[in-house]
Amino acid sequence: MTRCLDMPMKDTHRLILFLVFTFSLVMLWESWQRQHAPAQPAVTASAVGASKDAVVPAPSSGTQAAVPTVEAKVASVAQAVIKTDLIEAVVSAKGGDIMSLKLLTHKTRGDGNEPFVLFDEGKQHDYAAQSGLTGEGMPNHNTVYTLSAENLVLAPGQNSVTLSLTASGPNGVMVTKKLTFHRGSYLIDVSHELENNGAAPVASTVYYRFARDNKPAEEVGFFGAQTYTGPAFYTEAEKFRKVAFSDIEKNKVKPFSPTNDGWVAMVQHYFVAAFLPKEGQREFFVQNLGNNRFAAGVKLPLAAVAPGQKGGVTVPLYAGPQEQKKIADLAPGFDLVVDYGMLTVIAAPIFWFLSWLHALVGNWGWAIIVLTMLLKLVFFPLSAASYKSMAKMRAVTPRMVKLKEVYANDRMKLNQEMMELYKKEKINPLGGCLPVLVQIPVFIALYWVLLASVEMRQAPWLGWITDLSAKDPYFVLPIIMGVTMFIQTKLNPTPPDPIQAKVMMIMPLMFSVMFLFFPAGLVLYWTVNNILSIAQQWQITRAIERGASKSS
Repeated sequence: MTRCLDMPMKDTHRLILFLVFTFSLVMLWESWQRQHAPAQPAVTASAVGASKDAVVPAPSSGTQAAVPTVEAKVASVAQAVIKTDLIEAVVSAKGGDIMSLKLLTHKTRGDGNEPFVLFDEGKQHDYAAQSGLTGEGMPNHNTVYTLSAENLVLAPGQNSVTLSLTASGPNGVMVTKKLTFHRGSYLIDVSHELENNGAAPVASTVYYRFARDNKPAEEVGFFGAQTYTGPAFYTEAEKFRKVAFSDIEKNKVKPFSPTNDGWVAMVQHYFVAAFLPKEGQREFFVQNLGNNRFAAGVKLPLAAVAPGQKGGVTVPLYAGPQEQKKIADLAPGFDLVVDYGMLTVIAAPIFWFLSWLHALVGNWGWAIIVLTMLLKLVFFPLSAASYKSMAKMRAVTPRMVKLKEVYANDRMKLNQEMMELYKKEKINPLGGCLPVLVQIPVFIALYWVLLASVEMRQAPWLGWITDLSAKDPYFVLPIIMGVTMFIQTKLNPTPPDPIQAKVMMIMPLMFSVMFLFFPAGLVLYWTVNNILSIAQQWQITRAIERGASKSS
């Protein structure tokens, strides 16, 4: 830790404590709000039948208008299970909805033995990917299709596998919905094909949507901090746009204009699902489905299909982790779903550089250590100036104590004499501030990198640290960090005020308790930074004290 001497009675520890404490209060306030929010009705899987969930988006412009569709209730609906090397999906014959999607290479938190579930039939969330066609009699997400198979497994050497679902439309129209899953990919091609066996042209609108409850994703980080959960849209004109569930519920969403580009996503912590239309006109929409469930999607007009002809559209669905190297090339702006908050301008370069270091050292923990060392090297001139100022302050502390005794009853004179002392000894009272002010944004940005980057999720370092994005399970790193802070306190000039001196001695313990709940990767960064600071500060202090003793 460095020391900021903007006034004789203030120092770096107080500045850092204020900034981190303010950051902590924000996190605590958000956590308190979530815990004391009004209770919401339990969400249950919707029965097959007429409901708000059965509302089909309107084929024309307008984000809220919709046409209710009533269907016959059925006792049960067939399902198909599709398994690839990365995912296991459950597709319902009702609408061809993807009701469940397990990510086989990403595990749940805790014991880490079960695959992470993205789309969910109601165990943790009510969340599905749906699609269909608008128009009277056209198959939509309420229609019961005929499945081509009940189990599909991607065989060795096979690059893709396709599930086909068929249903009849009006006036001799046959609709085939296909879901194509690919090896080594989280992309699913969702297509609708119309075969017009009637006597008149057929036109329709195809819609793709996510239906989800408004419960947040898994909590991690300092006091259960969360990243954004909810719909997000992107167009070249409006760029990245989040739409909160609460705004949909209150009907406060700004209308969407038809566009020729863009995508819709449902974003949650570490993972994302998005429909990524390739080209052509489209219109985005949101819906309040009731019972704390909401929908966000996109509509695409389907060109008229002449009698005896076929037509259709295919839209890729990405459902997987927010791995930035993989998602950046899928669609313009798609990497923006990784939520770094207000410090994205700092966090994004930090993540890029961390990724580059990870490619070199093969471990995210060691990459953080190397990053810390390089940042320390970059800020070396600033730190050196700060430590020189602190060492000089340490040398003149006895004289400052005498001044305080002499001018105990004259505050103005005391400050004048102290400023004169600083000038004579060439001490900059602000010498310790700049390094601290530079470190705080880096500290907070790195916090968001660890919190929001799925690459850090369950990333091990060594021994007991098996997840750099979660707190140290045995609190070893926070204790070591507290020890390094205590050593730094002893190296700093002793405050002339006895009460302040006692506070400075207690502060390492206060910070250690606070850091118990920070991600282990962040505590690792701060601990290494402290160790390097101690070495630098000790060397500079020793050199200045030796020079002072020789001159005396």
